[in-house]
Amino acid sequence: MPLIQSLRCWSVGVRQLRHPGYKIKQRVICQRNPAQPTQPPLLTAVRYLATRKKAVRLSEEERGTRLSPLLSAQWSMVEGRDAIKKTFLFANFNEAWGWMNRVALAGEKIDHHPEWFNVYNRVEVTWSTHDCGGLSAKDVRMATFCDDAYKAFKK
Repeated sequence: MPLIQSLRCWSVGVRQLRHPGYKIKQRVICQRNPAQPTQPPLLTAVRYLATRKKAVRLSEEERGTRLSPLLSAQWSMVEGRDAIKKTFLFANFNEAWGWMNRVALAGEKIDHHPEWFNVYNRVEVTWSTHDCGGLSAKDVRMATFCDDAYKAFKK
């Protein structure tokens, strides 16, 4: 069957959706045309097309003002790359896992996720934005959130 005839049995609609971390999220909806039920399906899935906002790397001025509070709070620069890291110690594995869940949910809201390593009561977190190849405002925001969430576990 020619491609043109196959396409006639489908109606395709595009709807713009709002989603945090994205400028525009389009949903391409493919539905079978009931007027031609004998045609084989050409498209079988719903496809999402998204254009993400590109993160902007911190300028030298921003580094001085925004990173200094973090560096004084025991965050350190990662050698060989533009990233910050810190190790958090908890009373037990359950506390470490609970803290990781809080950070994961906060990161999901702004579409920014950590590199981390967990062994029992210790979590090592590294923040860097891969989109811009270094530190961005999202890293500072999430590192600050990590410290604030950790305060709830320190007694």
